[in-house]
Amino acid sequence: MQLGMVGLGRMGANLVRRLMRAGHECVVYDLSEESVRILEAEGAIASSSLDDLLAKLTPPRAAWVMVPAGVTGTIVTGIAERMDAGDIVIDGGNSNYRDDIERAIELRDEHGIHFVDVGTSGGVFGLDRGFCLMIGGEAEIVKYLEPVFATIVPG
Repeated sequence: MQLGMVGLGRMGANLVRRLMRAGHECVVYDLSEESVRILEAEGAIASSSLDDLLAKLTPPRAAWVMVPAGVTGTIVTGIAERMDAGDIVIDGGNSNYRDDIERAIELRDEHGIHFVDVGTSGGVFGLDRGFCLMIGGEAEIVKYLEPVFATIVPG
C-alpha cells in the first residue's frame, strides 16, 4: 500500500522504515531536508513540500501526520485544503480526542476528506518491536488502511 508521511522525527521515520521493510511504498516530507534525504536513501520517495507529497500519491491518497501536537491542527488543515474528496488524513499524534472529533466532522462536511485518529506510541523500540496504535475513524476507512496498521503493530 502507498502512504504519505509528514513528519520524520524518531517515530515518523521509524514508522516509514517499518512500513518499507514490509513492502509498502512511502512518500515522505519533513521541514528537515536531511531527514527526507536519509529516508530516500533507504528507499522512500522524497518530496519537497506538501503539494509535492500529494502529487506523488495515487488517489485515494492517504497522508499520515506525525508532527508535534502544537502544530498538528495547522498541518492537518493545510493538507486537507490540498486534498480531494475521498482522500484520507491520519493524525498519528496524541491530540485531544474532542479536537479530533470536531476535526473529523469539519473535514468530512467541508471537504469530503476522511479523518482517522491514530494515537501512536512505541518510542525508540517501535521500529523493532512495533508501535501501539489507538485507532478511531470511519469503519470502512480503517478497514481500508488495515494493511498499514497491521504492519506497524507488534507481532
